Amino acid sequence: MSSHEHALTHGHLGVDVPDSRGRTGLDQAGRELTRNPNVEIENVEVTSDGWHVLRRTTFRYRGRDGEWATQQRETYDRGNGATILLYDLESRKVLLGRQFRYPVYVNGHPDGMLLETAAGLLDGDSPEDAIRREAEEELGVVVGEVTPVFELFMSPGSVTESIHFFAAPWSAGTPVTGGGGVEEEGEEIESVALDFDEALRMVASGEIQDAKTVLLLHWAALNLAWPAANADAQGGAHV
Repeated sequence: MSSHEHALTHGHLGVDVPDSRGRTGLDQAGRELTRNPNVEIENVEVTSDGWHVLRRTTFRYRGRDGEWATQQRETYDRGNGATILLYDLESRKVLLGRQFRYPVYVNGHPDGMLLETAAGLLDGDSPEDAIRREAEEELGVVVGEVTPVFELFMSPGSVTESIHFFAAPWSAGTPVTGGGGVEEEGEEIESVALDFDEALRMVASGEIQDAKTVLLLHWAALNLAWPAANADAQGGAHV
């Protein structure tokens, strides 16, 4: 009998039967919350126990009129993450990655190939250690000191994930070796060095559509001391 068949007859995967990652008690998340006196958690159901967890929570919410109403919300829990903008002020360039993203492809993007800042899940590491790991895995850059920018909830209506945003200097004159992502995870990431002004133009034109990347590019425009643009500045280049 498979573990799935066992769960169907003897329990629920991720609840009272270990799922593929050995987890149980996934239905307990949120039940202990008391920080908001206008919210009372009544029940938590695990509706999908894949690599990440989808839950349906029933709770009572007290509105401004003082009346209590029962509501339900589905939350997608994939852990928290981090992202980083690598920049070279002297050459006025930023380093991004280009990769295929099926969710945007199925939702109308022409080819699913997005230009993005390096990013990934924390996977138990500190945000700083996690983003150094991701920058090296994805873009082939060893990052030293990083600057915390902000921590944001990117899709608070349904996704629990909080993302830690960072920025760090990078030398455009140093050849990029390695990178490309983790092959075992199906990643195939191309490093792309872009003139900063070209990157901002691509945001305005819709060629860069990744939210975390747009946020960091605009942060960089407002907060970094970019030198005057060179009239001979080049556009995107593969590195």
